[in-house]
Amino acid sequence: MRYISTRGEAPVLNFADVVVTGLASDGGLYVPENWPQIGAATLKDLQGKPYTDVARAVLSTFIGDSFGADDLSQCVDVAYRDFGHALVAPLVQYGPNNWLLELSHGPTLAFKDVAMRLLAQLMSVILRKRGGHATIIGATSGDTGSAAIDAFRGLEAVDVFILYPHGRVSDVQRRQMTTVPDANVHTIALEGTFDDCQNLVKAMFADQAFNRAMNLSGVNSINWARIMAQTVYYFTSALALGAPDREVSFTVPTGNFGDVFAGYVAKRMGLPVDRLVVATNVNDILDRTLRTGSYAMNGVVPSSSPSMDIEISSNFERLLFEVHGRDAARIRNLMGALRQQRAFQIDRDPLAAIRADFQSARCDEDETRAMIRRMFDECNLIVDPHTAVGLVAADKVDATEGPMVVLSTAHPAKFPDAVEAATGIRPALPPRLADLHERAERINRLPNDLRAVQSFISGLSRAQSSDT
Repeated sequence: MRYISTRGEAPVLNFADVVVTGLASDGGLYVPENWPQIGAATLKDLQGKPYTDVARAVLSTFIGDSFGADDLSQCVDVAYRDFGHALVAPLVQYGPNNWLLELSHGPTLAFKDVAMRLLAQLMSVILRKRGGHATIIGATSGDTGSAAIDAFRGLEAVDVFILYPHGRVSDVQRRQMTTVPDANVHTIALEGTFDDCQNLVKAMFADQAFNRAMNLSGVNSINWARIMAQTVYYFTSALALGAPDREVSFTVPTGNFGDVFAGYVAKRMGLPVDRLVVATNVNDILDRTLRTGSYAMNGVVPSSSPSMDIEISSNFERLLFEVHGRDAARIRNLMGALRQQRAFQIDRDPLAAIRADFQSARCDEDETRAMIRRMFDECNLIVDPHTAVGLVAADKVDATEGPMVVLSTAHPAKFPDAVEAATGIRPALPPRLADLHERAERINRLPNDLRAVQSFISGLSRAQSSDT
């Protein structure tokens, strides 16, 4: 299995190199050269199998001969052994044909754990065999950072640097990052938005001298392994609901487009997916794009679902690459227009191709609060604001013949203020995190300045350019 960049000017890599590299050297995102296929007979064989068995079957199609089957099996087992539910990602029915896919049973109580813990194990195996050391950098709007820190903490071969927007993540999200005492973990509270954090991460990868000196590796959903890992729960949930004999639809609260793109990947692999619904909050650039064909930035405002307060949806580039016939030159033009003019226009045929697979809906703050209350009153379920956005969007699109699955992306205790405002109940953290608010924090506040951030990382990273 080989991987190519969406911008066509970076080297073609094997799976192991893609995992360690993260972002392509030309600024693009890696995707498989060809989409692997899983046929109906194999899908039937996987019905009723444990999550880890399905994971091994799905993930093995992406790795080729650059990563051993035994290594993959061990990585999967270690990644999912600390989840708080035996099914890893269980389904909960809330309506006649409506289901929640609970993705918050990992150590940091968010869906990011599902992919991040696997990525950490994969990278650890690769670095151990190569004898190298990596500097992991990532940007987070809340959940990615805590998941990355938990997954990579204490690993000898890596240093972890996570940028988050100062004052724009919840207290629980921040404390899950800043209270981790391991020496290889470093957080950066950036004066800016998530998009500013993401732009700095991309700029550091693009700085070839800094990239080589620090042996940079990315853990955001720009890293293909994150997308690959997230495809698994589309398979497990669809199989539980009757696939491959019937189609299943999914509604996904998303900002960076990675989680919903994983559903698209599963569909390209042969999973019978009917609709993929993109659910956005008031920062609705994806919904506006699908409705109008114009991807136009007009600013980010804080919301009760901060992990979705994003305007540069990096993984949308992967979809654009597909619907433009994998024309890398066209993608370079679109991304250049976004950088220079803060907008680009999608032509008629590519837009029609997007709409063939995706729908979208927008949810405002009042609708979010009302949905949290409604789920509590009608179903005795407490959901977080991001899940509520997904539930609102699922209500707004036309009913489907097959099951509709809404991805429940975070534990409500990560957003206690929003949940309490809607229900009057303040959700408690699980016992393992009960003392989170008493733990000491380490906060490094930096300006939105590339040189300042690079200087901070250079002073703490143990990587040497000779490691690779």
